[in-house]
Amino acid sequence: MTPTATASYTSRPMGWFTRATDWLDDKGKGAWIAAMVLGFIFFWPIGLALVFYITYTNRWSHNMFAKSCRRSARQPSMSRMAPTGNSAFDAYREDTLRRLEDEQQNFESFLERLREAKDKAEFDQFMDERATKAADPKTDA
Repeated sequence: MTPTATASYTSRPMGWFTRATDWLDDKGKGAWIAAMVLGFIFFWPIGLALVFYITYTNRWSHNMFAKSCRRSARQPSMSRMAPTGNSAFDAYREDTLRRLEDEQQNFESFLERLREAKDKAEFDQFMDERATKAADPKTDA
């Protein structure tokens, strides 16, 4: 007998429950939502149990988007795209991507300088308050 795709599911310790969650994960977020809605329609504690299960296991952020993440990981990024054959467009695309990367780096350095300036202002304010308290003999803190 030849092994099937479901043979890997039977070796797991939880059996049908693990197979069901893996199947829903493979189908994506819509399958989990449909399962919750059907659970509420047919027997409300099942729908409620699915809401708690999804929330408790953090399925919304981990396994549920794995399918779409795998698909996007296979797609090349804009900077590594193959040439289109149109040299004018390829040059324009490379120039635009280079310009956007430069703008991103400039913006990130601006944010870093802004954070540093804010930290320095807060520290200076703290030191001024400390010096004021030390100079004032009335406060006994």
